[in-house]
Amino acid sequence: MKKKVLSAVLCAMMVASLAACGGGGDKETSGGADSGKDGGKELVYWSMWSEEEPQAKVIQEAVDKYTEDTGVKVDVQFKGRNGQREGLQPALDAKQTIDLFDEDVNRVNGSWGSYLMDLEELAKDYEAEHGNETLFAIARNAAGGTLKSIPYQPSIFGFFYNQTLFDKAGIAAAPTTWEEFDAACAKLKEAGITPITGDTTYMTSFMGYHLGRYLGQDGVKALVNDPAIQEKIDAGEVEDVNWDDPRVAQAAKDIEDFAKKGYFSENIASNVYPAGQNQEFAPGEAAIIICGSWLPNEIKASVAEDLTWGYFNYPSVKDGTDDNTANNIANQVFAINKESKMAEEAMELITYITTGEFDKKMTEQSLSIPADKANSDAWPTELEAVKPGFEATATYYDWAVGAENNGDLTPVLNENTVKLMAGDMSADEFVKSCKSAAGE
Repeated sequence: MKKKVLSAVLCAMMVASLAACGGGGDKETSGGADSGKDGGKELVYWSMWSEEEPQAKVIQEAVDKYTEDTGVKVDVQFKGRNGQREGLQPALDAKQTIDLFDEDVNRVNGSWGSYLMDLEELAKDYEAEHGNETLFAIARNAAGGTLKSIPYQPSIFGFFYNQTLFDKAGIAAAPTTWEEFDAACAKLKEAGITPITGDTTYMTSFMGYHLGRYLGQDGVKALVNDPAIQEKIDAGEVEDVNWDDPRVAQAAKDIEDFAKKGYFSENIASNVYPAGQNQEFAPGEAAIIICGSWLPNEIKASVAEDLTWGYFNYPSVKDGTDDNTANNIANQVFAINKESKMAEEAMELITYITTGEFDKKMTEQSLSIPADKANSDAWPTELEAVKPGFEATATYYDWAVGAENNGDLTPVLNENTVKLMAGDMSADEFVKSCKSAAGE
């Protein structure tokens, strides 16, 4: 981006107060008038959010302010997750005019990577002033070492807990090891509190994390026969892990042990998302849930008045490969279509949405982690306990630690993990069933 253009935009943003920001507005309103220096120009933006979501409302306000300041119209199409995932690829293939779009960092760079513009030069000044080092490292890694997306809406996946219930059970500190986790759950059970709940949607992630602690991420990917890891295995760069590995058996036995001790909710097998988070964790029926940092926003309407938010990274295991500084940190990202004729304008719009007051407003309205490094002190109260675990992360896991990277195996792995947690399957049966499904 030309430095003068971006500087002018940023100055306009700083001068404008939040009070000047408009409401949600429809597409016609968001386009603005044909006034200003760039009157007549129009950006097309496909958004992953639905119009009623807080993220969409903040984005619309940022778009309105951008149009007011620059005269550039913006056709915002709030597609929602399903609409974006199902419709974007065919639209790009058909060379439909789409200047910028957003979604999860791995999906954007993986599924739609061939359509992304190289942003190393265009975003150089942006990164220097606003870029979170961790998030930009993840974005580059997702694109093979080149920056092709701009991070926003960061997230981390781990264990959220109810500090009020921990206090009631006499738990002095959040666990960092599996042994400490076991002891904490025992105290909760003794106090008449359900230690752990969850939703079936996230059970593969639970098992992926546990396997990852023993095997590391590459080990998990090798175990599930991720096609992308096979080349590294053949080259001797990654260990070829199979279902007969004693570490896999131990991981399954750990979960079986928790089930036998009654640490998992009696509803664990029937908690179809969002039942676990809404009906057990939010009202204070269960003390711990595995989920992402989007949880406080999703349950804010039903959370118990006395719930004080706590969080800890997935615990370390004895003799494991990875410790609790290895975590899935992800984010949504913006990308610019390499066919766009308005790349500089698209980057200017991204700057409006992801920095300064609008980034702050995003954290406030959606209870999310700030993306702009200048807003590092703007974490919502509900996520304050997350910050130490986020900042301590040194190794970055993919979603589910790669456990879902083989679509053929994922349904079996999920089903078996749920059965294991519910006490309907032994550790030996779990391993045998997964081994059979993997064709070993």
